[in-house]
Amino acid sequence: QVRLVESGGGLVQPGGSLRLSCETYGSISSVKTMGWYRQAPGKERELVAVITRGGSTNYADSVKGRFTISRDNSRNMVYLQMNSLTSKDTAVYYCNADIDIQGYVMDYWGQGTLVTVPP
Repeated sequence: QVRLVESGGGLVQPGGSLRLSCETYGSISSVKTMGWYRQAPGKERELVAVITRGGSTNYADSVKGRFTISRDNSRNMVYLQMNSLTSKDTAVYYCNADIDIQGYVMDYWGQGTLVTVPP
């Protein structure tokens, strides 16, 4: 059974940094595009950043220049380095991955990790 597990969330002061990690488990043929999404209090889930297997990236305008997404294909992991954090970054962050299992690709989600930045 495939699952994604996030880690690294917590409380950080404004202007601080945090690094999130996401590890995949299961009988996986290959992990294609991976990404990070977040859901702030009272808001809908939104895209933060995505990265292809080849390393091409895209970021939400709100995090460009502050966040960096990266991946380790040998370990099927994805990371999110977050710098210059503000209270607007407070949210539950979810890992996402398109995973190929014997030729069948499905979209998987982690359980989320909470990032809190006080005002």
